[in-house]
Amino acid sequence: MKILETKLKKGIVKVLPESLDDIWHLYNIILRNNEVHGRTTREVKVEDRYARPQRGERVSVLLGVRVEKVSWDRSLNRLRVQGIVCKAPEDLNVKGSHHTINVTVNNPITIVKSRWLRHEIDRLNRASKTTAAPIIVASIDDEGYCLAVLRQYGIDVKVEVKTRLPGKLEPEKRTQATQEFFKDALKTLRQVWTNLRSPIVIIGLGFTKGHFAEFIRNNDSEIAGAVIDVKGVNSVGVAGIYEALRSGVFTKAIKQMRIAEETEVMEEVLLRLGKERMDVTYGFDEVKSASAMGAVDKLVIADETLREATDDRRTLLENLMRDVEEKGGEIIVLSVEHEAGAKLLSLGGVAAVLRFPIG
Repeated sequence: MKILETKLKKGIVKVLPESLDDIWHLYNIILRNNEVHGRTTREVKVEDRYARPQRGERVSVLLGVRVEKVSWDRSLNRLRVQGIVCKAPEDLNVKGSHHTINVTVNNPITIVKSRWLRHEIDRLNRASKTTAAPIIVASIDDEGYCLAVLRQYGIDVKVEVKTRLPGKLEPEKRTQATQEFFKDALKTLRQVWTNLRSPIVIIGLGFTKGHFAEFIRNNDSEIAGAVIDVKGVNSVGVAGIYEALRSGVFTKAIKQMRIAEETEVMEEVLLRLGKERMDVTYGFDEVKSASAMGAVDKLVIADETLREATDDRRTLLENLMRDVEEKGGEIIVLSVEHEAGAKLLSLGGVAAVLRFPIG
């Protein structure tokens, strides 16, 4: 993410998203009643009182909208920012009408807020300094394989294939079937890798993961060069990837990725709750009371809780975040696209790690 301009006293920040992860960050920063300004296309009709009505022509124009809704279009890798036009060339006569601005990679936008919260600016700054590529994970065993991409917002599953290999009492058939299985997995892995050119981590049960890594070394030196680690887990498929996240298997590979931080803080919340400690709490009212005492060290909020809140509810949440920030606490917004955020939603979407026990 490139930060092109910052005028916080006027509430203005101009950015250039450079990846799908950047689009995800903006999805969690652009909220209802913000303004978004960017280049878009608008249908303009040529009016002539003596001519028959003509079909409108779409022209490129710089517009600003007051945001009503933001949706993430994964299939086209863009945000759809819907709202009321608040800034436009006078000759278009479109102010007050509805319009959708598509936020896409490599197209700059300007975001205007009445007040930027510190965690929002921190998120932009982290995104501007992040250089780590997404990580491709191959989770494989003798029952199938799963290929996924670890992004900053969560796990993007590309393909999951089940198989049934001959039993160990038929060694020749098993060996032949395993080679075909590995050949198919490598072909699919190359397709995913060709689009991203990202590092690869292989995980799995038993010896299969190691045999697959060896198969890659013997058959595709380019993919082999992208493999940075081979690790064992106790679960298969997507569950194995989540297990690897929780157990720190990807620590070396994703030390710069936000998903690692989110998983770690949620595991800390659950650990303290499991031990019935008094230095953790959840639920809006409980966290607000803890914040009033200056006890909140880390305020953890699910991104969906912020995005789906009514205006009144969001005002309460933002007041809580502001109070925590003013007392030196940290705000962490968790993506519900991965397991940690989903767990937080089950606790009401708001939790806090405390500096000291309260009760």
